[in-house]
Amino acid sequence: MLLGRILTADGVVPARREGDGWVRIEDPYAAFAEGRVPADLGPVQGEVQAPAESMVVVGIAQNGPGHASPVQAWLKSPRSVVGSAVPVRLRRDAGATVAEGEIAVVIGRRTDGLTAANAHTYVLGITAVNDLSSPERAVLDPRNFESKSGDGYTPLGPWIDTELDLDDVALAVEVDGEIVATTGASALPVPIRDCLAYVAAWSTLGPGDVVMTGAPYSQAPVRPGQTVAVTVGGVRLETPLR
Repeated sequence: MLLGRILTADGVVPARREGDGWVRIEDPYAAFAEGRVPADLGPVQGEVQAPAESMVVVGIAQNGPGHASPVQAWLKSPRSVVGSAVPVRLRRDAGATVAEGEIAVVIGRRTDGLTAANAHTYVLGITAVNDLSSPERAVLDPRNFESKSGDGYTPLGPWIDTELDLDDVALAVEVDGEIVATTGASALPVPIRDCLAYVAAWSTLGPGDVVMTGAPYSQAPVRPGQTVAVTVGGVRLETPLR
């Protein structure tokens, strides 16, 4: 099932993708907690939003080759999240910009009791994320606050795929239509489920929270005027840069 959020005259509502359209559904997180598929509420039209409204957005650091230390986590402002096709203005005062295509995990229920072995049972689904970054700022700010806090620096979506394999999903990054990186979950030095277990051991996550799983092989320098596409499974996220 492909899950999204649609802006209508009555506000933002949850929906599932059907063909080229959308069907409004009940709260998918409540249904997930009860182990069932959310019920349909009828066709809906409107503007597609970022597919998750998160209280917490977690980034995974050091999930790459050559790191002496294990993975660690850091937090990114949920206010930096925007939907697919939303133009993002790059900061002109932060040096070069890098697009980091990543597999994003959307949590379906509170992570009490989450382990590496059962992590998949806590995951509503997977989507695409572009963790836009200004790496030159990391020299002065190793905590990633300045380098990753630009407005719109977390394009997400456009929908959540509930059927993708947590352990083996493909990831590709394109810049202006040219593929610059192809990789996937199985290439991550630390598996996604282990990353989720690490995060949950220190901080409880809840419905709609997002974990970005790292980009050791999926980074590309970008500049204003280009368009970046991040594809995770069949989820394609496009971001025009300004």
